[in-house]
Amino acid sequence: MTRQLNIACLQTRPMPDFKAALAEALPLAERAVKTGASFLFLPEYCGGLAANGPHLTPPVATEVVHPFLKAFRDFARTNKVWILIGSLAIDVGQGKFTNRGYLIDDQGAINGAYDKIHLFDIQLDDDTVFRESATVRPSNQAVVYNTPFGRIGHSICYDLRFPQLYRTLAQAGADIICVPAAFTKPTGEAHWHVLNRARAIENGAFVVSSCATGNVPGGGSVYGHSLVVDPWGTVLADGGEQPGVVYATLDLDKVAEARARIPSLEHDRPFSLQNNKTRISA
Repeated sequence: MTRQLNIACLQTRPMPDFKAALAEALPLAERAVKTGASFLFLPEYCGGLAANGPHLTPPVATEVVHPFLKAFRDFARTNKVWILIGSLAIDVGQGKFTNRGYLIDDQGAINGAYDKIHLFDIQLDDDTVFRESATVRPSNQAVVYNTPFGRIGHSICYDLRFPQLYRTLAQAGADIICVPAAFTKPTGEAHWHVLNRARAIENGAFVVSSCATGNVPGGGSVYGHSLVVDPWGTVLADGGEQPGVVYATLDLDKVAEARARIPSLEHDRPFSLQNNKTRISA
């Protein structure tokens, strides 16, 4: 008997404040539940996102009073659905916030949280600069959640470029790895699909990547194309560029099947790096 999980990625647009973010996300969540999804995945900064030059300026609140977090905890409790909130801007004092995602169970309880480790500090060209570290406090703690469906590893957006994180999550037993994102359109067009497929193939895990889509208030744009990739690297669903709901059914037995076919997680070996000097013959 297969272990199947009906999921939905909510592909939302970046919104400048909490009220607009909730007006964007809640109708999509309602549609997903009515269609039969029992686990919802939301993007990075789904509670609001804006930009001011190189700096991200999402609406910020403490965890205790955050209106988006409260609304989706209530939604989970009312609809008996699990929710992975990709990330919100959570006030941690000292002039910075953390980029924090949450796992909400079907009773509305917070089952775990993950703070983004790798911050998006890049310069694509003279006009395209991002400095997430100017406003965000990074973490150094990876997270794997226990759920009735299996173990879920949580990462966020730019983390996708650091394969050692995903190896750690998979070797800790993650069957599903989520990559909620607000991936920029230029980098998304170049790298989004191949990076998500690579993380799935390398680790024999499902990768569920809900990505925001459209223009960011204040400047820039994000890629969309929320993806669900199976442990063999097959794309099961691609959200395209329009806001909406992306559905997929995960057969979780496929994880063990893929890892049995190519058991690379068991084959890691320690090694050292030797720097050889070039020898010049006399």
